[in-house]
Amino acid sequence: MISVNLPMSSQDVMKLRAGDRLLLNGRVLTARDRAHRFLLEEFFEKMKEATVYHCGPIIKGSDVIAAGPTTSMRMSPYTPELIERYGIRAIIGKGGMDDKVLKAIRGKAVYLSAIGGAAVTYAKSMMLRGVYKEEFGMPEAIWEFEVKDFPVIVTMDAHGRSLHREVMEASRAEMNKLLY
Repeated sequence: MISVNLPMSSQDVMKLRAGDRLLLNGRVLTARDRAHRFLLEEFFEKMKEATVYHCGPIIKGSDVIAAGPTTSMRMSPYTPELIERYGIRAIIGKGGMDDKVLKAIRGKAVYLSAIGGAAVTYAKSMMLRGVYKEEFGMPEAIWEFEVKDFPVIVTMDAHGRSLHREVMEASRAEMNKLLY
């Protein structure tokens, strides 16, 4: 496991490779569908060079109850522009993102996979620091957390490698062997 302090520098990003297992420490901001649209409509300073977590947490008071990843693919249409606009260096989610995002992160950022179904475990490594755009509702608001030893895997790196794409290609090849 590689311990990584957030926000990451460009040099940090370029050292990482698909398959690296990380423990993240530092500031993370959540963003789901509504937040992504907002971030393109208006400039939100706190998102500058941020680590974005595709997550709709459950919060009670100041306690993080559950904070697992949501599927990232639906945020793909917004992501290349957000990377350019805010200098985002890391995105956390589940399921990967499309080839346009892989191209957009090349030389700039990484995609980090979190484990679906581990929402309560992830919540234990998070401390609430703030909330923005509460009017979007709990899952869609932008939540700011401090994370400690938050486990993720680099599955799309800044060098153009995507473990998601590799698994799909290998699966397709195996399926073709069975069918033809």
